[in-house]
Amino acid sequence: MQKYSIHEKFTPMKNARNGEKVPVVGQSLEKLESIVKEMGFPRFRAKQVFQWIYQHHIEKIDEMSNVPKALLAKLSETHILHPLSLKLHTPSELEPTEKFLFTVQSGEKIETVIMKDGKRNTICLSTQIGCAVDCDFCATAKMGFQKNLSAGEIVDQFIQVQRRTTLPITNIVFMGMGEPFLNYKNVILAADLLNHSEGIGMGARRITISTAGIVPKIKQFAEEKHKYKLAISLNAPNESRRETIMPITKTHRLNDLMEAANLYYESSGRFPTFEYVLLAGINDSLKDANQLIQLIGRQPCKLNVIPYNEIGGKYERPSEDEIKSFLSQLKNVPFQVTVRWSRGTDIKAGCGQLAVD
Repeated sequence: MQKYSIHEKFTPMKNARNGEKVPVVGQSLEKLESIVKEMGFPRFRAKQVFQWIYQHHIEKIDEMSNVPKALLAKLSETHILHPLSLKLHTPSELEPTEKFLFTVQSGEKIETVIMKDGKRNTICLSTQIGCAVDCDFCATAKMGFQKNLSAGEIVDQFIQVQRRTTLPITNIVFMGMGEPFLNYKNVILAADLLNHSEGIGMGARRITISTAGIVPKIKQFAEEKHKYKLAISLNAPNESRRETIMPITKTHRLNDLMEAANLYYESSGRFPTFEYVLLAGINDSLKDANQLIQLIGRQPCKLNVIPYNEIGGKYERPSEDEIKSFLSQLKNVPFQVTVRWSRGTDIKAGCGQLAVD
């Protein structure tokens, strides 16, 4: 396998906390207008900077060829372009999947994955370093929680990966390391930047935010009428089973979660997607399938079944026959059912496998 190394509010000063320059990636158009105005230049220059960053995915500030050199010099005094540094790029030998290892300015590491499937080229973005939700079957949970990523650190994953891939990214999922709704503000800011028509311009229907079930934030997401798609990790057919593998259930009860999912549907008119990771002997029996059908009922939704990606712990993927048997019970349900066979498991890039030392 080939591996190779690769060498929010405006402030005109260095970051007072750590002495580092402020990244430009992550700044909104409005913030850039404030920066440019403070530096003595007309506001239209901000739009040029914004487009260079988010449309052209430049690597260095001085690559903005139609921006005055005096402005670029002032910007370089107090800002850097990218908040992330790419340290390792690992392509899969088995399928069109690649994993990227980044470091943030303070030295911690995150991973990002891009997967090609037919005409879809999907990037999986991380939103936190580690995770506090502690799902028992997830490798990221073993890291514990270290900190939230900024909106710029989230968006920069897209920019840096797109610069290094030949095909345009068609879909974005906030399903990497971390729980997006425990970093709600920065995740929404990042999604808005990715969606901005003057920048990256990714359609809202091509952006999915995934959550393990932070009920108040799902309700806030619905009430604020965000246009992005919502995926909810369900992973069990009843409360007691879910509690054993997802401790978050103790504070965010299953009935409340289902009600919040329905609120999202009523508010947005879009089906939430329930993610269901199949774990051998845990949630994969015919009885489990029937309980799952009863739990969902006729609630408008999609169900995405994900055969487990093993991480060397106590959980295992069900056999092919067990997976087929489980799916056979879901043939005549009143909701759409899909199966997601994770890609990149040979480089530990599959769902639930992301973790760094």
